[in-house]
Amino acid sequence: MAARAVGPVVELPMASTHRGALSVACAQCAEGRKMVLFVSGVCRFRCFYCPVSETRNQKDVTYANERLVRTDTDVLEEAHAIGAAGTGITGGDPLGFTDRVEHYIRLLKSEFGPEHHIHLYTHEPNGEKLERLAKAGLDEFRLHIPWYLWGPLRGSGSAYRDVLERAPDWGLRRGVEIPVLPDHLRELRTLLRALDGIGLDFINLNELEFSETNEEKLHARGYLVEPRAGWGVRGSREGASRLVRELHLRTPLHFCSSGFKDGVQLRQRLLRRAARTAPPFAEHTGDGTIRLGVVELGTRSSLDRLARDVSRAARLQPGEFRVDRVRRRVELAPERARRVAARLVAPAFVVEEYPTADALEVEREPLNAAAFPGPTRGGGT
Repeated sequence: MAARAVGPVVELPMASTHRGALSVACAQCAEGRKMVLFVSGVCRFRCFYCPVSETRNQKDVTYANERLVRTDTDVLEEAHAIGAAGTGITGGDPLGFTDRVEHYIRLLKSEFGPEHHIHLYTHEPNGEKLERLAKAGLDEFRLHIPWYLWGPLRGSGSAYRDVLERAPDWGLRRGVEIPVLPDHLRELRTLLRALDGIGLDFINLNELEFSETNEEKLHARGYLVEPRAGWGVRGSREGASRLVRELHLRTPLHFCSSGFKDGVQLRQRLLRRAARTAPPFAEHTGDGTIRLGVVELGTRSSLDRLARDVSRAARLQPGEFRVDRVRRRVELAPERARRVAARLVAPAFVVEEYPTADALEVEREPLNAAAFPGPTRGGGT
């Protein structure tokens, strides 16, 4: 028998744990250096716990992180924006769009070189497609085994066993990544032991969590929210932690909590993107968001005239402000906006937002009278 590959349990932030080395992809993700390439939301498996958002679920759209992809340039610009060392391809199910996936693998390898690590997450145990993608440059895949096949991987589960056993012949690292269903821990334990016999490179367990698209189905099955775990399902985190501690597998075993995904992985990626893309006058927060002073066009007809007025009033030099023509506003340092706001007739705010392509706004603080909506017409209080 081969020597055991795992050591003691390693504690990570936000209740995540692992035994054995993390995969390359997980290590990059924890550092915020992995771009998420969502190739399509279409998936034929339709798992009841799928957390994909309403804007993407079963919709044939492509996103690089939060950026809607229309051209290859969108993908490459987003990868450069976070200084990506690798890309994780997900969906939906990417193997339903093999031509598209192969194109993006070749595009990214051409732009960033063979060291750019690319992994793929799929439900489909299709060796032909995976071998084809390996030839294009895919480094690793994570196979999602549906919950109703958890067990010894015989019979209907044999297709998953076959792909996992054959993958080294294609030059692919391979693992399994599945959510922890608290009412199916016995079946999951059996599956993990069966997978350990195959000799995988890693096994990842994810915390089951509520989302806008799966909430109704999870409640219908009796799942409850764990108040201490954000939107995590009660019993999922505890069950996963117990498995990591009790099972002494040869295969590295990693539990990733929903809190770790948001509080560490996403935060690190936001910090990296903010450092590379935010204007020099922006204030950076420890959460990865940025604060800007903004003066909006309002009823004025000319954005260029507004920019001149703001720059003169605040005595700004080139590089100390920016004109955002898409959102029709002038951006400057928050403290400069505070000092000049009372002298402006256009609405002025301090805005906190994500440094992402969609620039999701977190909060805004009005700075002058023009920033408040006018009284309701027709009277009232």
